[in-house]
Amino acid sequence: MKKLLVYFAALTLLASCSTSDNGELVGVNRKSKPFYQPDPYGMVFIPQGSYIMGAGDEDAADGYDYEPKTISVSSFFMDETEITNNEYRQFVYWVRDSIARTILGNVRPDEFLIQENQETGEIYDPPFLNWQTEFEWNSEDQDIRDALDEMYLPEHERFFRRKEIDTRKLNYEYYWVDLHKAAKKDFSVEGDYKNASLANRPQGLRDRSVYVRKEVINVYPDTLSWIHDYTYSFNDPMTEKYFWHPAYDHYPVIGVNWKQARAFCVWRTNYLNSYLEGKGEATLAEFRLPTEAEWEWAARGGYALNPYPWGGPYTRNEKGCFLANFKPLRGNYIADGGLRTLIVGHYPPNDWGLYDMAGNVAEWTSSAYDPLSYDFTWDMNPNYTYNADENDPQTMKRKVIRGGSWKDIAYYLQVTSRTYEYEDTAKSYIGFRTIQPYLGRNKDDNPSRISRVYN
Repeated sequence: MKKLLVYFAALTLLASCSTSDNGELVGVNRKSKPFYQPDPYGMVFIPQGSYIMGAGDEDAADGYDYEPKTISVSSFFMDETEITNNEYRQFVYWVRDSIARTILGNVRPDEFLIQENQETGEIYDPPFLNWQTEFEWNSEDQDIRDALDEMYLPEHERFFRRKEIDTRKLNYEYYWVDLHKAAKKDFSVEGDYKNASLANRPQGLRDRSVYVRKEVINVYPDTLSWIHDYTYSFNDPMTEKYFWHPAYDHYPVIGVNWKQARAFCVWRTNYLNSYLEGKGEATLAEFRLPTEAEWEWAARGGYALNPYPWGGPYTRNEKGCFLANFKPLRGNYIADGGLRTLIVGHYPPNDWGLYDMAGNVAEWTSSAYDPLSYDFTWDMNPNYTYNADENDPQTMKRKVIRGGSWKDIAYYLQVTSRTYEYEDTAKSYIGFRTIQPYLGRNKDDNPSRISRVYN
């Protein structure tokens, strides 16, 4: 026994001698280069701050649903413009190509699937798609053509026998964790209130996977929204060309419902993080829709009381030119330079470099709509959320939209104006932009001025 104690004492001594911290608390050595958050491409930095959220002027709807309230918001990056047709098309094409590669993987797994880690020998189950292998949609290879046939419309649905991708099959599958459900305390069950993480699990289940939600979203925009939004109006040319024609590449994407916008954010997050992981770098915070409070703070551009993003109380500049794309002068749509939507960035940005925070298209936020949400949300990063199920009433599926659009009067262009649309509804006047939370470390940041200097 004495020999055993001496052995363990020697091990302890050797372990203590092998460290270079001199027995002090210095933290764990990650053995990696310092992490700095780069400025995301196409985004601008919005600093943290406090402001009075809510109406300071007229309440045209007489709804009393945005009473003034002082709040504080964290820093974040935000897209300079609304997501364009061309940017959203990258998402659609990625979904299309991933489905095609999955199909081709069943035919030629060695070419289109990565089934094993060549360095470690680890078997992937399920295998990864091999994006390095190129293929042609009109390939001369009969096996590839036959396999991809299921991606196209069936012959009886084709227009003049023209082969077209069946957009009903462009479904994006992803998973997310319902943190709010996991954190919720259930005081109706004795004992569960002591451990919030167990509160909402079904009887007998103690696995965290019960909070993992699966979503399958069709990603193709509703190109018919121009017609069903305005039944007695000739908008057919926009239906036929708006999303796919190169003339509209840099116009804001429309016909995208709230669920599709959120799916885009998930894809954009995974798309960037997969690239960073491949380079051996640390992943970044996720892309997501802005909360209602974040959107208003960004739209204000640093101005505390002015009603519009450009800072002034009027919709025209000193030369008499309109400053946004909306519905001025009792319906003179073209007085501001555009009949419907316009190319993004057509008008000057606000003082934080954000374009079209008023007009062009209204924008989805992540916040659920409730007329009284300002009264019961926190004053720090306030946000009211509700993840509606299919069987929930329609009132629970309302999401806040902000900014006004090409078809709205000037009142809805004000930074304080709020309204809603249903999450499963797509409109020809609603688009979106994304944000990325600021992690708090940039190369320009100064190190801490206390005794510890972080690398």
